[in-house]
Amino acid sequence: MQKRQFLATAASLTALSSTPWLAGCASRKSAAVKPADAIYYGGPILTMNDAQPQVEAVAVTAGLITAAGPLQELEAMRGQATRMLDLQGRTLIPGFVDPHSHIGGVGLQAIAANLLPPPDAGNASIADLQQTLREYIKVSPEVKQLGIVLGFGYDDSQLKEKRHPTRDDLDAVSRDLPIALIHQSGHFGALNSAALARAGIGAGTPNPEGGVIRRRAGSQQPNGVLEENAFFHTLGKIMPKLTLEQSMDWLEKAQKLYLEFGYTTAQDGRSDAGSIATAMAAAESRRLVIDVVSYPDMLQLGDSALMNKLNFSRSYTNRFRIGGVKLTLDGSPQGKTAWLTEPYLVPPEGQKQGYRGYGAISDAKANEQVAKAINNGRQILVHGNGDAAIDQFIAA
Repeated sequence: MQKRQFLATAASLTALSSTPWLAGCASRKSAAVKPADAIYYGGPILTMNDAQPQVEAVAVTAGLITAAGPLQELEAMRGQATRMLDLQGRTLIPGFVDPHSHIGGVGLQAIAANLLPPPDAGNASIADLQQTLREYIKVSPEVKQLGIVLGFGYDDSQLKEKRHPTRDDLDAVSRDLPIALIHQSGHFGALNSAALARAGIGAGTPNPEGGVIRRRAGSQQPNGVLEENAFFHTLGKIMPKLTLEQSMDWLEKAQKLYLEFGYTTAQDGRSDAGSIATAMAAAESRRLVIDVVSYPDMLQLGDSALMNKLNFSRSYTNRFRIGGVKLTLDGSPQGKTAWLTEPYLVPPEGQKQGYRGYGAISDAKANEQVAKAINNGRQILVHGNGDAAIDQFIAA
């Protein structure tokens, strides 16, 4: 069977269940058996429980898995209104738990122009990117609503030109509308002149700590490509301020993408203040249909009032919890910004032989942040791709 069909079958059940499978993966007998709303049978049902790895049937009542075991036993839970759902040989599995992603960013991805290369989309060259953006501008309600053109998923290594699009390439699409493209890794961006102007980035703008503003050859004029912290800080400046309702709408679109592929738990692996506020509001208004665990960005939130009032918990409240904190120590291998102990064989554009990438913060800052997490009893997730960044974390 096809992967998408397989995952759709999983999502159809796991979207109903608000408790982990392991809580219900043992057949139960009761003197007064309540009729189930639905019983699934007729295909391999995998429980992920070593003591009972596979069952014949699963019963669901009021959105919860209430029994799993032999079909004959679960027949006792069949009432007049019970739906008998035959899997017809398809495999049913628990919902996937996302080990690391950024659900807040997936909402942006859901409304942005799709710039992925083949086979996921048709962007094999910079000319293809330009055409995709022109068509997107014509039909996107978000462009009219927000006054900015957003694109996600281009990959310089898979473009015919083997380079990032520059401000000149994007100015050929529009000089009036700000354009911001997000690299497939999420660690780079490409901006046109209008977006650079909105962000206040010019020839005299210095590189921030842990980031690089790429320049035109032989000058200090930005060429439109921003690395790491230069990009992260800029995206926040040029993005229009969304209303809470707009932010929750993006979050709902993101949840639909996760569910399409069978995920019922998603991570927000580097939450800023806005994404935390959105998720908390969505939880309060019962608009989360999957579990979301957030890891606030230590460097951005610091010792703010928000960070100090957050409830760090192992338990979900209305499908949301704060699981710990996030610390970023370097960049991405795709863009050659991961911090290595040995030089890259071929340095990226604008760098000399011997280039090893770079760290996001100093050793002293890393020590301070890790100690803060430990002293506060908070789980810490660390982004460390290069071996030098990993060494920095181990030392901390």
